Amino acid sequence: MSKPRMIALISQKGGAGKTTVTMQLAAGLAERGHRVAVADLDPQESALRWAEAASAEAPQPERVFAVTAADEQMLAAALEAEGRGQDFILLDCPPSIEHPHTRAALARVQLAIVPVVPGPTDLWSTRAVERLILLAQRQRPALRAALLPNRVQRTALAGDVLEVMREFTLPVLPAVLSQRNAYAQSAVEGGSVFHLGRAAEAARDEVRRLVAAVLNLSGEK
Repeated sequence: MSKPRMIALISQKGGAGKTTVTMQLAAGLAERGHRVAVADLDPQESALRWAEAASAEAPQPERVFAVTAADEQMLAAALEAEGRGQDFILLDCPPSIEHPHTRAALARVQLAIVPVVPGPTDLWSTRAVERLILLAQRQRPALRAALLPNRVQRTALAGDVLEVMREFTLPVLPAVLSQRNAYAQSAVEGGSVFHLGRAAEAARDEVRRLVAAVLNLSGEK
């Protein structure tokens, strides 16, 4: 049995929507027939709490588990034990590039995704995340990474920020998650946009485009 592909969701500050992206991406991968686990590396355990309220009727990760390992070796052991039999493990990292979980995750994963809310302060914090990832890529050339525009609103400022994002060294994924009530509602209910009704169709389309972009970047189908 092949080892699961590991994807880290990384940000430098709270409010980037990292856990939301993690859980929606997990559900989207599950909809495509992949077996998915989520490793909650954030001490706040938002992904774990999200999953506890989830309905079993909608596509969702097969397993969501908290990781308290303090170093790379312990993290690797936890991921191997909990992620056995999965196609993907999504790592919801703490909102800090200084946290040992974030650095340990970058030493293990094949792909890092950085959710970015189109705003000046988020761009500043993303520069720090990018520097950390580029350093990790020098040590591990096979590591892939990309920026994901998240919580995007249709404003002139958001458009300007999206243009600035393309000046980063890391590529921007060809997918966007907008600021939609469907994402907030699915968080409250512990599921994903795939368990909501027709009003969430636009959000489902966005998540499916995100899944396709992630699979393409990770070399999967």
